Amino acid sequence: MTETTPTTTQLRVWTRVAPAVGLFLLAPLVAEFLLGNLPITMLPGLVLLAPLYGGGALLVREIVRRTGRGVPTMLVLGVAYGLLEEGIGTQSLFNPNYAGVHLLVDGFVPALGIAGPWTVFVLTLHAVFSVTAPIVVVESLVPDRARTPWLGRVGVTVAAVLFVAGLAGTFALSLGMDPFLAPVTSLVVVVVLAALLVALALRLPRAVRTAGPVPPAWAVLVGGLVAGAAFMLAQGLSGNAAMVLTLLVEAALATVAIRLSARDGWSDRHTLALGAAALLTYAWHAFPQGSIVPVSPTVDLVGNAVFAAGAVVLLIMAARRTARPVRVENEVVAN
Repeated sequence: MTETTPTTTQLRVWTRVAPAVGLFLLAPLVAEFLLGNLPITMLPGLVLLAPLYGGGALLVREIVRRTGRGVPTMLVLGVAYGLLEEGIGTQSLFNPNYAGVHLLVDGFVPALGIAGPWTVFVLTLHAVFSVTAPIVVVESLVPDRARTPWLGRVGVTVAAVLFVAGLAGTFALSLGMDPFLAPVTSLVVVVVLAALLVALALRLPRAVRTAGPVPPAWAVLVGGLVAGAAFMLAQGLSGNAAMVLTLLVEAALATVAIRLSARDGWSDRHTLALGAAALLTYAWHAFPQGSIVPVSPTVDLVGNAVFAAGAVVLLIMAARRTARPVRVENEVVAN
């Protein structure tokens, strides 16, 4: 029996798509498993989760890099993603008894059919943690390709099809578990708002580099961890207090990050520090939160420990990669 070895072409193809595959898998792992929503025994569920989370993150990343934009655009597109998932897919924005939890009790706005605190919280989760943070981390693992497309036209089409399929699958699964269906007008408004956010994201002004000092990357990490803790702890407040504090934390972090990231001393290590803060916030939060799927405390604890350790290892690898001299590729794949 002859032994075959990968051809040079096959290796080149794999090297080219490997970051995209990594993001495709990391996004759902962060969004559901690192957060602690799902236990380690639910890992086979990636088959259903990856098309939605992974396909969405890939689309956001390709749009951002093909238009020469950065993290602010990722975040706005992440909000659009969150609107589609929670407004169309799960309909948690409108369902008063979604997953048996009364998410719309606090801060409910009858005219809109949504609750302010839950809407702000869940859209932040998707924009920051489900989309932007995984993109930042995977890009840090391949710094020489961090700002170039990873997919050609065929790949982008596949990612879009997977995302739509994941969204449709989530909608069907949610409807099967709960017959609730939001008014058609609400669903249409969600789609229109998502489209407007995409348009806004592509019109955000580009940052203009300015002189000025920036703190070391470790200080940015600490600041991000503090903001992450404040964000999570704010959800323990009642009523609109949680929403107000959440918005204040987000406004403060955004203001500081925008100003510092425009300075000449800001590097990819600083951006990674913010992404790392997001992942580590999810990692510690998983332990007190507990899984939404009934499992033994031991299984829950072991799973949280495994995912937290995996996140730490991944972040260490990313930090080492960003510390090396980078040869930036200028290729634009268009197959």
